[in-house]
Amino acid sequence: MIVTTTDSVPGKKIVKVIGLVKGNTIRARHVGHDIMAGLKNLVGGEITDYTKAIAESREQALDRMIEDASAQGANAIVAMRFTTSSLMQHAAEILAYGTAVVVQ
Repeated sequence: MIVTTTDSVPGKKIVKVIGLVKGNTIRARHVGHDIMAGLKNLVGGEITDYTKAIAESREQALDRMIEDASAQGANAIVAMRFTTSSLMQHAAEILAYGTAVVVQ
């Protein structure tokens, strides 16, 4: 599956537009990690537990979007984007979306 943030795939011709595809995940923060993040906030620096959690969430959302596109017969996704929204105090949604297409 080709996934690109551009509106086309260089060297390929879009022969069919299937439409919107998406994949999401909702993650809750861990209280223990919040305590460590609070301590890290005092001294500064990267909060690696959160960096890892967000990276895993993005990959899961991306994988689910690709599954959606494959199920609809696409072999590429163009104009792919990520968005994040806070659902409640300790949970966030990561959404991957784009346009499923067939390219030659």
